[in-house]
Amino acid sequence: MATKFRNKTVMVTGATGFIGNHLAQTLVKRDYNVIALVRSRKRAEHLEKQGVKLVEGNLIHSSDVEAAVQGVKTIYHIAALYRSAKYPDKIYKEVNVEGTRNIINAAEKFGVKRLVHCSTVGVHGDINSVPADEEATFAADDVYQRTKLEGELLVRKAIERGLPATIFRPVGVYGPGDMRFLKLFKSINRGWFRMLGSGKVLYHLIYIDDLIEGVLLCSEKPEAIGRTYILSGPRYTTIEELSKLIATVIGKELPKGKLPLAPLKLLAIICEVLYRPFGLEPPLYRRRLDFFYKNRAFTGTRAKSELGFKPNIDLEQGLAYTAKWYIENGYLNGKLPKRIKDKFNL
Repeated sequence: MATKFRNKTVMVTGATGFIGNHLAQTLVKRDYNVIALVRSRKRAEHLEKQGVKLVEGNLIHSSDVEAAVQGVKTIYHIAALYRSAKYPDKIYKEVNVEGTRNIINAAEKFGVKRLVHCSTVGVHGDINSVPADEEATFAADDVYQRTKLEGELLVRKAIERGLPATIFRPVGVYGPGDMRFLKLFKSINRGWFRMLGSGKVLYHLIYIDDLIEGVLLCSEKPEAIGRTYILSGPRYTTIEELSKLIATVIGKELPKGKLPLAPLKLLAIICEVLYRPFGLEPPLYRRRLDFFYKNRAFTGTRAKSELGFKPNIDLEQGLAYTAKWYIENGYLNGKLPKRIKDKFNL
């Protein structure tokens, strides 16, 4: 019994974030012994109550990482510094590159059986030929994307040395618990939203439950060792259609009118320059505008053919589930239309 228990011991980094939180909870439900490396035990108390063992430490300290990794069979490396404009570039480097290096070194030192590394489709930049696949050219063009690419390439080198690892690149992830898309829901709900640019730019999303299933396949399938997978939802869409779908599920009319992107890009640069010295998040920055002018559309074929990955939640259904969670938790005013409730049994 002890051997079986030890073989089901896994570690999750980034467990207090959106993806890592869902992953850790799912692993617990599937009877894994889950260890989470967390910077703040207080932020992870809800996970501890569910049976997750918390190891307090920082990803950028190799000794903290090693303390968490000993005895672990699988590492899910989800933690990253995301697209914020208030941090200097060196912090991105510390977390997304050196933190990943520490994970790799610990995995090699303690003989971890599988490392599952979370990268991003952002390493491909703006997709010119859609839909793209895993072989699309790297075109990382901001500090987040560049450091995520550096981290991914470190994992690739470790794979070449013999580390049993799998890399996955998620598209935009949404669902209950996500706070990044809340601003878009709120602006549409309040009638403030205005399309920036043409609205014809392509965007690809994946519902959180589908993503977690894909991540677990990356850790369980022997075929996944040494491979890289884009994990994406059933379909991509335009920013315009996405906005209209959100308006539909919350029972609003999408406000009309479009704003040109060029002057907003200039304003974003000015905001970054003014706010960064104070360590504050500017109200507008260039990486936030990427949503409106960079194509993100992918085939998802490799994960489907090699892993049997099958995303089940269609976009309108997932957006309805997300809106329901926002409303029930007090983040969004109003209620779902009866038609949406009936359609999705909400």
